Amino acid sequence: MSDETERLRQLLELPRESDCVEFKVNNFSPETIGENISALANAAALLGANAGYIVWGVEDESHAVVGTTFAPQTMRQGNEPLQGWLARNLRPSVDFRIHEVIFQEKHVVYFEIPSASHTPVRFKEFEFIRVGATTRRLRDYPEKERKLWESFGGAEFETRDAKTFGSAAEAVSSLDFDAYLTLSGKQKSTTITTLVDQLRNEGFIRQVDAGGWAVTNFGALLLAKTLDVFPSVRRKAARVIIYKTADRSEAIHDYEGRKGYAAGFEALIRFLQERLPKNELFLEALRTEAPLFPHLALRELVANALIHQDLWQTGAGPMIEVFPDRIEISNPGICLVEVQRMIDAPPRSRNEHTATFMRRVGICEERGSGIDRVVMQCETFQLPAPDFAVVEGFTRATLYAPRPLRSMSKAERVRACYQHAVLQWISNSQMTNASVRKRFGIKESSAAQASRIIREALESGTIKEFDPENQSNKHNKYVPYWA
Repeated sequence: MSDETERLRQLLELPRESDCVEFKVNNFSPETIGENISALANAAALLGANAGYIVWGVEDESHAVVGTTFAPQTMRQGNEPLQGWLARNLRPSVDFRIHEVIFQEKHVVYFEIPSASHTPVRFKEFEFIRVGATTRRLRDYPEKERKLWESFGGAEFETRDAKTFGSAAEAVSSLDFDAYLTLSGKQKSTTITTLVDQLRNEGFIRQVDAGGWAVTNFGALLLAKTLDVFPSVRRKAARVIIYKTADRSEAIHDYEGRKGYAAGFEALIRFLQERLPKNELFLEALRTEAPLFPHLALRELVANALIHQDLWQTGAGPMIEVFPDRIEISNPGICLVEVQRMIDAPPRSRNEHTATFMRRVGICEERGSGIDRVVMQCETFQLPAPDFAVVEGFTRATLYAPRPLRSMSKAERVRACYQHAVLQWISNSQMTNASVRKRFGIKESSAAQASRIIREALESGTIKEFDPENQSNKHNKYVPYWA
């Protein structure tokens, strides 16, 4: 009996479906398969199992082998083979195996799905989990979500060793300890012994059993004099590309930061500011130049990209792409909260050590206020609303250059209206026609224009009336759809 057949026999001996096994006959909807792969990978991790399984050709209740018409190797979704389509929509990548066997003279198919290893597996926009014999969205079961993240605790990228040195002095010399002392507000006259103790207490270095000293990934990422010294983080340097036109056809600058994130952050921001397009202003008959993008918003989004990336994704790092009309900041990994809720939701980071240190030394805002500040800055300068999106396994934030309201698309107006409603809500207030006019710089005599924008947002479902019983349009108040 082959290994594939023996594994199927073992699955059939189970008394019923479980959190790690799903039996089907001919239900092979691609969307359902994708959701089940996510759910079973996450459930296996939660239960400490090596894998989860979807089996076709077996009745759920009786476990009778009836066979299936499912042919995954030849099935297509749109213009793609099913297996490639599933792989493209699963993040992080899942090395699921497809087995087709003849069992009791019946055609049986089963997917073997390895457990999630360091972060929940997501299919398209959502992570899923098994609840008994059903598949549900993980976010609807916060206790399971919490336990799942706890199960990854032993696999933190930050705490693993980046490189081992023969002595503490060698390990320390590979780090920009001057930057560490400055950021931490410590005395520059610190002795090497004291410095070793401080860096070890921070988790940047550690003594290994063989007597040498290792720099952790955490230490290398934040303080490396040059990331090239550390193979595990070499490809995670922040890259800046500045384009001549609104597409990617011609790059005029291509810069890659070589220092650790904390040590090189100010230099990275300074490089950006010096090369970003400027906005010409005329004040009291004098021409002056102002940054095209708000400094605080830019700083916060760059810091977020460094902090919240999925460090387990190899071969990719944070990317900052500058165009004449916008700046796109992206990082590997799917945002851990819904993009619509990034403004108000408490932040979650895969990399808590990095996040904590970067906040402590003032590189980014306090917990929970960063994205709020970004949106507030865009409102203050009456810019188009920033756009947050998940694109093929990357989280991307886009800041737009100044543009008059008449040039904004309906989608941009609706997004700005929704974000404005969120800011009002978290400030313990509600959006009104007057507040929308202020947001877009609309004159009071053009209140009807603000009403049209509000109506567009209502029709999109992103906002709702605060008091539906109120019949006075002039004094209506509005809140986000989820409030």
